[in-house]
Formats: sequence, structure tokens, C-alpha cells
Amino acid sequence: MTRPYLPLNALRAFEASARHLSFTRAADELNVTQAAVSHQVKLLEERLGTALFKRLPRGLMITAEGEALLPVMRDAFDRMADMLERLEGGKVRDILNVGAVGTFAVGWLLPRLARFQASHPQIEVRLSTHNNRVDMAIEGLDGAIRFGDGAWHGLEAQRLFAAPLSPLCAPRLAASLETPADLARHSLLRSYRENEWPHWFAAAGVSRPPARTHGVTFDSSLAMMEAAVQGAGVALAPPRMFARQLGSGEIVQPFEIHAALGSYWLTRLKSRPPGFAMQAFETWLFDEVRLAYGEAA
Repeated sequence: MTRPYLPLNALRAFEASARHLSFTRAADELNVTQAAVSHQVKLLEERLGTALFKRLPRGLMITAEGEALLPVMRDAFDRMADMLERLEGGKVRDILNVGAVGTFAVGWLLPRLARFQASHPQIEVRLSTHNNRVDMAIEGLDGAIRFGDGAWHGLEAQRLFAAPLSPLCAPRLAASLETPADLARHSLLRSYRENEWPHWFAAAGVSRPPARTHGVTFDSSLAMMEAAVQGAGVALAPPRMFARQLGSGEIVQPFEIHAALGSYWLTRLKSRPPGFAMQAFETWLFDEVRLAYGEAA
């Protein structure tokens, strides 16, 4: 069966006009005249046998038929733009849009990411960070690395490794800490999860934790750790994510006591099968986890 001819100029004129609800502004975007845009839309309406806009004295009103056509056109043009971008330079490139908790991105992923890029030069990684709250569908992510228990509605989650929490602080502050109870004399920094310090004191066997269990509350462990480096208090954070600071001596871990409150997980939408780039990233990521921690992570 012969496919119908697609009037691309008319479809582009419609899509731009629908976004702006104005032939004039659509013409400015497309670098043509207002009359040319109006003519192209008219040709499309005649071909479809239906009106896509109601012409008003000041602008346009999209019809129900136009509303139905618009998201299809937006998706089609976005996909064409993406493919043209991938073909730029004469080689097919795969785009990988991945999100990660900021702490994981800086403390674990970035030091290793060059190895992925070296083994997959055809994949362009676009990394965005978040504070564990992310809408993968809206942000167009192929995958996202999150911290928690692995139970997120509509997502397939694969456990990477545990990230138990332990107190971390500047060396001069650690000098005054002989037992976990000594923490009562200091400002205890924490994330937005209120149960973290109580869990750690329970693991440490402190039956009566300090009445005031935190100083400043942070939405980012990276910011919290910077405060700890500057001596603002004791942070409760995963040592695995701050190996560089521990190695340099910027911070120390005064107690070998941990509270296990979650793991890092690689997640993706159940409704979106992984493409080649996501499959390659997933394989590489789990290889790196096994290299770092062995099978039991």
C-alpha cells in the first residue's frame, strides 16, 4: 500500500502555530512570512477535511481536531530532531539520559564514568542530578539512580549496593569524640530524613540519644559534607560516597558503627523498554559494582 505524502512544511507550520496560537509568531520562528504560514495551515486543513484552528481577531483557538494532532506532531518532530542529532558528523550516536542522586554522581559515578565513555564512544551520556525526587517520564530519562528500599511505583529497580550511614566530621572535631554519647556535645547535621540519627544511636547502643539530634537540615548530602569539612558539626552520611575526602584526611570516621537505611538502585520505567545505550550502561554499571565490592554489595 502506498503511504500518503506527508506535507512536512504544512505540518511544521501547524505545530508552530499551535504552540504560539499565532500565525505571526509562528512565522517569526520559522523565518517565513505570516501569509506563508497561514497558507500552509490552510492546505493541511483542506487535505484533512477539517479545521485545525478557529481564526479570531486576536490570534487563534485550536480545535478539538487540532488538539488531537498536536502531541503526535510534537513527538514526531522531537524524534526526528533526536535522530538528526545522533547522525551529526556522519556517525550514529546514541544518547543516554540518566539521572543520579547528587551524592552518588559525585562520590561514585563520576570517578568511573570515563571508563564507560572509553568503551562506548558512540554513546553520549547526559547526566542530571537530583535529590532523590525525580519524575523520569517528564524528564525523559532512560534511567535514574536513587537511594531507598527499591519500592517506587511504576519503576523497575535493580539494587546496586548498600550505603550504610556513619558519623563523619572534621579531624579537630573528631578528637573530642571517644564514645558515641560524646556526640551530644556537638551539632548533628542530617538530611531531610528525620529517622537517620535515631537509627544510628540505636545501632550504637545509646539508649538515651541527645534530645536535640540535629543542627542544620540539608536536602543534599554534598552540602552537608561541606559543612562538616568546615567544622559546622557531625554529618551522618555513607562513607562509601566520600572515600576521596576520607582518603585525603579532610574528614574522618570516628566510629566504625553503621546504620543501614537503604541502598542505591538503578531504576527505569516499566513502561519503557531499555534501548541499546541503557542496556550498555546497565551492564557496565553492574560490572563496576562487582569490581568495587564483589558479588555481595
